[in-house]
Amino acid sequence: MNSRPVLLQALPLLPWLERQLAERYTVQRLPAPGPEREAFLREHGAGLEGLVTSAAHGASAALLQALPRLRVISSFGVGLDQLDLAAAAQRSIPVGYTPDVLNDCVADLAFGLLLAVGRRIPEGDRFVRASRWSAQPPTPFPLGRRVSGAKLGIVGLGRIGRTIAKRASGFDMEVRYHSRRPVEDVAWQHEPQLPELARWSDFLVVITAGGPETRHLIDEAVLEALGPKGFLVNVARGTVVDEKALVRALQGKRIGGAALDVFEREPHVPPELFTLDNVVLVPHIASATVQTREAMAQRVVDNLDAFFAGRELPSAA
Repeated sequence: MNSRPVLLQALPLLPWLERQLAERYTVQRLPAPGPEREAFLREHGAGLEGLVTSAAHGASAALLQALPRLRVISSFGVGLDQLDLAAAAQRSIPVGYTPDVLNDCVADLAFGLLLAVGRRIPEGDRFVRASRWSAQPPTPFPLGRRVSGAKLGIVGLGRIGRTIAKRASGFDMEVRYHSRRPVEDVAWQHEPQLPELARWSDFLVVITAGGPETRHLIDEAVLEALGPKGFLVNVARGTVVDEKALVRALQGKRIGGAALDVFEREPHVPPELFTLDNVVLVPHIASATVQTREAMAQRVVDNLDAFFAGRELPSAA
């Protein structure tokens, strides 16, 4: 008789993580949505004790309802907006996730995007590749925005927001932040009104949580306050920014530019953005380094191992 706990794997994972799970547990893979999934859950749902998912894939109330013996959820990532935490809490199902281990890489990418859009680095790359630099008569390349000494506004001062703020000291930037309430024991100034923070900022970095409470937090009014000399950087969730309003602001040059790692309907990106030089686009890669993804995978395993050993999860939501 197999006494190992039985897990449901909701999506493909890193090969190393899949191997670790297979060595420790009996793993069942969730089929794609449709009749096959429904049949699978009817047949196997009652025997599944753990769920391994991701921040992007999440876990709906309907899925949890199909798993009556579910005891623990371990999610790869820090986003919780796609996980029905209320449904899990109602059944006292602990939810593990992977905070802290990705703070540095997300902060690094935030600054990479900030530099890229402010100093027009991708635009310069396209300029050189198109032989416009060597053209006769020469084509002048437009000036960028100096980053050192600029004013940095941060929307959300959680773990990653604080790491971004610390990075800013290396660029001699003045930092202020917006959150629902002031954060204790930090040196940076809290700005209770988001439009006022945007008006003050040269660069506005968004790193707040996703979900209904922050949907379209960056709206037309915030973008207007940021103004034609201000730049938006989003490394949070695509839903935090009103994408249609952002497209209009970029097209009309009512903001200086934007650098985006996330989008409202990933992997779909508004095609209007593809033709604009004042925007930098990357495919949700803030934590996408070998070292960080390995650390995230290890935390998924650690959360599961701790639960089935009767210990508290190292990283519980």
